[in-house]
Amino acid sequence: MSNQQFTAMQVSESADGKYQRAIIQRGTDELPAGELLIRVRYSSLNFKDALSATGNKGVTRNYPHTPGIDAAGVVEASESSDFKAGDEVIVTGFDLGMDTAGGFGQYIRIPAGWALQKPEGFDLHAAMVYGTAGFTAALSVAGLVSRDVSPDDGPILVTGASGGVGSVAVGILARAGYSVTAVTGKEDQHDFLKALGAAEVTGRDAVDDPKGKPLLKEQWAGAVDTVGGAALVNVLKSLHYGGTATCCGLVASPKMDGATVLPFILRGVSLLGIDSVQVPLAKRPPLWNKLASEWRVPALEQRARTVSLQDLDPEIDRILAGQQVGRVVVSLD
Repeated sequence: MSNQQFTAMQVSESADGKYQRAIIQRGTDELPAGELLIRVRYSSLNFKDALSATGNKGVTRNYPHTPGIDAAGVVEASESSDFKAGDEVIVTGFDLGMDTAGGFGQYIRIPAGWALQKPEGFDLHAAMVYGTAGFTAALSVAGLVSRDVSPDDGPILVTGASGGVGSVAVGILARAGYSVTAVTGKEDQHDFLKALGAAEVTGRDAVDDPKGKPLLKEQWAGAVDTVGGAALVNVLKSLHYGGTATCCGLVASPKMDGATVLPFILRGVSLLGIDSVQVPLAKRPPLWNKLASEWRVPALEQRARTVSLQDLDPEIDRILAGQQVGRVVVSLD
């Protein structure tokens, strides 16, 4: 294929160490090597994208760079027997949007081992309503199921419930028959969370422990924690005997100050770490198929907002400020 010109967001580092975002034109010849050239139709905005777009070297080491850890589009050229031109695919995780040019550009070139055929039941836009956030939420729910946490065991707590992963987790859990208590600091989002299926919506004080006790009253059969820090510590203190919490975020803090081993050795609780980046490709289709069928959350899709690449800047600032609610899809057309 000739050097196709396309539009992309580029983040550049200046000599004084500051970072600027701009919408530029670049060519496909500038993309890295890979078996698949994909015309991106949609991406989505995740917290990691915002970090990459503001120069966080823990996410992206090399600039200039195009963020976007999610992409859904159409294969334009393939050197792999697993894909042909015209295939609709989704790409999440691996190195996309980190140090490999990502979905905030109209084209990506990637290894074939990063791509999945789009699940039946989804169009490309719907797939990006879920994206990495949806896949992470699905991994979290599957983790609870793997530990035999059933709807009959009691309520499930979801922290950071109005955000990307949290909102999908609330919807999936409700669809799967669980009673969900959603934690949010946004009082104006209670109706949204109830529309997703939350049985109860509460403020952040539900995961506060000003006295720093080593154990709290048993309240939750399981939990999906998306924020980390003190919230996760206090969730662990308040799980039922044998309960399980999953952990996938650190927006509050990566530290677990005040944690002790007591919930583990006195109540037999479990803490499951959730990583959606390096999950082997072979393990991904079953969860994506669930997202496209029995775990699909219509209320989430109805609330999702779609923005253009040119209108993405304020959305990046919004998610960094903790103000994003639900999912933001990025249209590359």
